[in-house]
Amino acid sequence: MLQPVRIIAVSVAAVAVTGSVYATASVSATPGGGTAPRTRIAGPTVAADTPAAPVKAQACAYTQVKPVSKWVGLPVFDPAKAARPYTARLRTTQGTIEFEALTDKAPCTTYSFRFLAERGYFDRTHCHRSTTQRIFVLQCGDPTGTGSGAPGYQFPDENLAGATYPAGTVAMANAGPGTNGSQFFFAWKDTKLSPAYTPFGRVTEGLDVLRRIGEAGNDEQNNPGDGYPRRYTEFHKVRITRH
Repeated sequence: MLQPVRIIAVSVAAVAVTGSVYATASVSATPGGGTAPRTRIAGPTVAADTPAAPVKAQACAYTQVKPVSKWVGLPVFDPAKAARPYTARLRTTQGTIEFEALTDKAPCTTYSFRFLAERGYFDRTHCHRSTTQRIFVLQCGDPTGTGSGAPGYQFPDENLAGATYPAGTVAMANAGPGTNGSQFFFAWKDTKLSPAYTPFGRVTEGLDVLRRIGEAGNDEQNNPGDGYPRRYTEFHKVRITRH
């Protein structure tokens, strides 16, 4: 069974993080079309004060694993190239979103995102999950649109010490510590999460686009306030501009 990546919300009224967030198992990939049957998979309960341990950047490695939803190769980490700042511009069906990559804080992650983007991995893929209660995120980066897609490799977490997720944060979704792949999320509104998801970007343009998508809601197929976005959002093209 393919393991879905997930984002676990921190309860505002409790100390523990409750595992009430789900990932989709099957979703229609076309706007305006019918949706296929879907299955929801619950995430576990995690203590808010026990985040995944950060991994040093020099230990960065990309490990080949299954599944492989769309193979574009395996990155070979180059510290000098990874340190170079860049901007990612995502042209979508809902408008343009741009973010500044935090190459100094999350070099493994930003190097992987650039690697995939420059090989067209994200082009013509759509965001498969939107949440509007307790956490406010738009999750993307899965070529299958199911919540279980992956590029065929994983890499360690980083930049977790004191991590927060205010509006405009771009961070990795995962299926547990050290399971980063291609799926990521935008926080379209200030969101309280356990510091277990690598923040690797900051939106500099298009936060209004993200808010429109988020505020339009979702079909709640997973849980109240959690499901497939009502505003279909596909990436026409993701371009990387190096500084």
